[in-house]
Amino acid sequence: MRQALVLAAVLLLGVPVARAQAPAPAPAAAPVVLESVTPTAASARVEPESVHIGEPFLYQVTLTHPKDQRYELVAPRGDDSPVELLQQTRQRQDGANDATTTFGLRFSAFELGDVALPDLTFDVATPDGPRRFVLKGKSVEVGTTLPADANGQGAELFDYQPPQEVPIRSWTLLYALAVALAVGLLAWALVRWWQRRPKREKVIPVLPLDVRVRQSLDALKREDLPGRGLVKDYYVRLSEIVRGYLGERYGFEALECTSFELMTHLRKLPTPGLPEDALMRFISESDLVKYARADASPETCAQSLAFGYDLLAKTYVVPSPPPTPDASGPRVQ
Repeated sequence: MRQALVLAAVLLLGVPVARAQAPAPAPAAAPVVLESVTPTAASARVEPESVHIGEPFLYQVTLTHPKDQRYELVAPRGDDSPVELLQQTRQRQDGANDATTTFGLRFSAFELGDVALPDLTFDVATPDGPRRFVLKGKSVEVGTTLPADANGQGAELFDYQPPQEVPIRSWTLLYALAVALAVGLLAWALVRWWQRRPKREKVIPVLPLDVRVRQSLDALKREDLPGRGLVKDYYVRLSEIVRGYLGERYGFEALECTSFELMTHLRKLPTPGLPEDALMRFISESDLVKYARADASPETCAQSLAFGYDLLAKTYVVPSPPPTPDASGPRVQ
């Protein structure tokens, strides 16, 4: 029992001791105060020196300083200032020994009388670290925009007034706006309907294969490419016509086949009437002209074109018409 009482007393006495020995909070860091610096020369002028209330005016500050320094203007805070900063410009011009920095500040004043401009604070970057320069503000004379006899003429200067409620005497303008809005919505709906309407596509019937091939051969013949010295172009066109016909006639991709692949496909298919030997000669002549730059006489070109007509005549078969269903239908007893 005695040991328990001693332990309780130690615990009660240790609490205030621990509180007393707790470390005190660290004091807040003091704000950094920059050392001041003075430029070689400083001048300021107000243009114009007398302005009307609310009229903009220019406050120009010119600083001459060493070239290794840079002056930056801290934007003046206009919480309670009678002037408002509208625009700020900065120009620097380096000379042989010094540099000149010109600041242009455009203000407007909203108090009458001799109004003091705010002090200007500049942050200065120097080789020894950041510095600060404060320029005392000048003053400007602010006058009223009313004439001298304004009071006698009943043109007193009143303060700003709160918004006033203006009653509307007629609803005509609102009706006109509602009608214009309805017309605009209707026009928009019509335009959207016209754009989304189902469009009828004009179906152009496909000509039969023999008619299309014969038209291509006739067009190639009329162009007279061999007579103009375009033998290679002539055989390229003629080879595409023949290969395209064979591929569509027998149902395979002939335009992408090599000459060997083309003949291999044709030999695997039923091709009654196909002049295989003449086709082999035509393919060989075409490959020589197209790829080996061989020359072909006008007679050879004419024979190759005649082969195209002959191939069409010997191999094309008019497809049979589709069977028509019996319209009578099954007879019902």
